[in-house]
Amino acid sequence: MTDMNIEQAVTEIGNAEEVPGLATAWRWSPMSRFMFSLAMDTDGQWAYQMNSLDVHDEGLTRAVLEFARQHRLGRGPGARPFTIADGFSYGTYRFDAVVAAAPPVHGYHHGRNEALNEVVSAVFPAYRCEFRGDESLEEAVLRFKRMLRPTIISRLPAPYLRMRYENTRTNGGSVGPSRGFTTRDVLLRELGLLEGAPGSFVEFENASGQVWNVEWNGSWLVNGAARDVPPSESWVTSALGCP
Repeated sequence: MTDMNIEQAVTEIGNAEEVPGLATAWRWSPMSRFMFSLAMDTDGQWAYQMNSLDVHDEGLTRAVLEFARQHRLGRGPGARPFTIADGFSYGTYRFDAVVAAAPPVHGYHHGRNEALNEVVSAVFPAYRCEFRGDESLEEAVLRFKRMLRPTIISRLPAPYLRMRYENTRTNGGSVGPSRGFTTRDVLLRELGLLEGAPGSFVEFENASGQVWNVEWNGSWLVNGAARDVPPSESWVTSALGCP
């Protein structure tokens, strides 16, 4: 960690003000739709930042920052791309975890203050089913910037979901033998297209590493076992483990 003055760096942003009810924490709005909030760790050597877009809930933000600071979430240069802490709850939100994205993942201050960027965890409320914990830097960047929408506090779960598939009728399919990240909607679509396409399959994996292989060859097979009915949306939701 660099020996820098985080408080000075934040106050130099210009329109930063203290967060009510939270010590050594500030918030600022770089533009009308965004609110950025940052809480410094107790020793002043690290900070936790939560950004929100369009809707800003001060209570939720304060709870996330307090939780992150209590757990020292993602602190230090050796932190994983994603660090997950379970046991979070606030109000009527369904979030059950807080996640920290490491500096190379979030880049919140990249191009403006590189030294500050290197001592900040990007923290956000999350669903445990969205993360496995062993994501590579490349995987974390993909999910953080394109799939999770961490600045939207009203968001639904974006489950950890890796899939590969092949459909003999549509000629659609994934590239290569590995499962790639995708969305629940894509999984549901491809499962729905299996019927009437013998020789096709959909294989997917959840956050716990469980894998399902679904086929239709005149009848349904799930992991080799016969099934009377096609996989339903509720079955998929259960398989992915999301609330």
